[in-house]
Amino acid sequence: MDIDMDYERPNVETIKCVVVGDNAVGKTRLICARACNTTLTQYQLLATHVPTVWAIDQYRVCQEVLERSRDVVDEVSVSLRLWDTFGDHHKDRRFAYGRSDVVVLCFSIANPNSLNHVKTMWYQEIKHFCPRTPVILVGCQLDLRYADLEAVNRARRPLARPIKRGDILPPERGREVAKELGIPYYETSVFDQFGIKDVFDNAIRAALISRRHLQFWKSHLKKVQKPLLQAPFLPPKAPPPVIKIPECPTPNMNEAGYLLDSPLCADVMFVLQEQDCIFAHKIYLATSSSKFYDLFLMECEESPHSDDTQCNKENTNKDVLTGQLETNSDSDEASLKSPDVKIPPPESSESLNMLEPESGETNSAARSLSSWGKGFVSVHKEMQVNPVSKRTCPVTVVKMDSSVQAAPFKTVLQFLYTGQLDENEKDLTRLAQIAEILEVFDLRMMVENIMNKEAFMNQEITKAFHVRKANRIKECLCKGTFSDVTFKLDDGSIKAHKPLLICSCEWMSAMFGGSFIESSNSEVALPNINKTSMQAVLDYLYTKQLSSSQELDTLELIALANRFCLPHLTALAEQHAVQELTKASMSGVAIDGEVLSYLELAQFHNANQLAAWCLHYICTNYNSVCSKFRKEIKAKSSDNQEYFERHRWPPVWYLKEEDHYQRVKKEREKEDVALNKHHSKRKWCFWNSSAVVA
Repeated sequence: MDIDMDYERPNVETIKCVVVGDNAVGKTRLICARACNTTLTQYQLLATHVPTVWAIDQYRVCQEVLERSRDVVDEVSVSLRLWDTFGDHHKDRRFAYGRSDVVVLCFSIANPNSLNHVKTMWYQEIKHFCPRTPVILVGCQLDLRYADLEAVNRARRPLARPIKRGDILPPERGREVAKELGIPYYETSVFDQFGIKDVFDNAIRAALISRRHLQFWKSHLKKVQKPLLQAPFLPPKAPPPVIKIPECPTPNMNEAGYLLDSPLCADVMFVLQEQDCIFAHKIYLATSSSKFYDLFLMECEESPHSDDTQCNKENTNKDVLTGQLETNSDSDEASLKSPDVKIPPPESSESLNMLEPESGETNSAARSLSSWGKGFVSVHKEMQVNPVSKRTCPVTVVKMDSSVQAAPFKTVLQFLYTGQLDENEKDLTRLAQIAEILEVFDLRMMVENIMNKEAFMNQEITKAFHVRKANRIKECLCKGTFSDVTFKLDDGSIKAHKPLLICSCEWMSAMFGGSFIESSNSEVALPNINKTSMQAVLDYLYTKQLSSSQELDTLELIALANRFCLPHLTALAEQHAVQELTKASMSGVAIDGEVLSYLELAQFHNANQLAAWCLHYICTNYNSVCSKFRKEIKAKSSDNQEYFERHRWPPVWYLKEEDHYQRVKKEREKEDVALNKHHSKRKWCFWNSSAVVA
């Protein structure tokens, strides 16, 4: 298509628009947005600048570009031809200025030097080559005024000068320069697709008005208006920050196995016939094996005068003994109490065989287990020195039968702690026999699978094992079964289990596993903590899930999670708080005051994601929040005050621009009314004079 065809079409005004300005201010992108309808992603906009010149030849070779050049402005058909130029000051641009109808002079609002060059270089050059051509000043890259400058600088090339917050020019700076030069001023953003039509439509108006003065016989140009005002751009609200939950810390089975090898807080000791002694923990064994659950529960029943932290009396009744709980049956779940196990009451002399205490034992009687289960001889309680802490503490002593050897028995215990079995285990046959004797049926099936070359089936067994174990742990936490420590809180007490806490929380591990006095105490006082919050923390440590209690105080839980160094729990509590606040806001409940109270407490307790959400809410609702809580806003920290001023919505610069726009709009409306009255008066005088002559 020939470039001269539009010149031959009647009543189609061809406008040559030259775009000039410094390098990297956004000239070419602005031209492409108008001529090619180019939409760029944010990352493309932030990419390294590549010096380019959009060629006028596009109108010859591209039908789409030619079609988009045609427009109708104030009922005038036009064909807009855009000319791109080099931004280098030393290059010759006189070829571009020739026969130009309008010049669009660009600068970047993120580059103060480009605005300074408008007065010192560009405007003088324009007036030198085309003194009577109208000029329009355009501030490009408006989106950088509210963009995340850190992201912008990361996307730029490494050696590029970073954009600083102080480099961003307010709208009044560009408007002042335009007023000084006597030219219209507009702002654009290719990323937000704002101002592109304003710039070129008003450039066309400026060119047509100039042409109307020179070609007064063109009657179709009479309706062309002078360049219109541009309404200020209201930036979109920033999206609320998303609460990110870090990957849930999976139970560290290796740590549980280490706890067996280094038995901190051990409360049970197995004595083998070879006089080997193996220390272990009731909570790990009881939640992994129904046989050990029954054994330790029976031992508690037979020791009614023992310390409450060693045995919870509330859980020794028959309801608990016959309660339904998942067990290690061959394939299905079974009741907690095995049907073939009969536990007579303590006063039944037929079932109690009182053994003489051996050397090293206390005077407490030992109960015979030979008729209760294979592999077990007796059970009693005595004081023993812990091999790790070197402290004397009460321990349940279980004497094993001679058929139970130390090595395979240790492997069985290792499985009960971790749920894992090494496929390279040497004596699988003996291990299967011990697992059968102790009724650890999961382990027996895993051994059979390995021996049958079907070890892949053990994955499902392991999964089922951990599910059952987790359910039993929940049950023990709820009822306090086999607890060995009691937390004394402000409004009550909660029973817990040191071994599980040591493996779930580094803070607890330091307290119970170190040289602190709490490691040997059965009661630990935790001041300034309420029962509900501590229960939620224990629920999390035992299950890795957040409690859904209605009475839960989220801020108290966040403070406690920060105190115990539990970042995953903190994130869960933050997410819960945001969900509750959002739900209340959507239901019409005013949450402004609550968000203000959350803010600094969240910052103090390192709940950074919740603090960021509160800051976002306050900034995006700044006017309404400030109108109701002005004193509270002013009482916030200086950092928060600075954040409010920088990120408040609508931004201060927009409010100023809106005021200026409304004021100038009213002034222009008054001028238009006065001008219309003047024209009407002139017409009336003309007609009157014509009538007199007639």
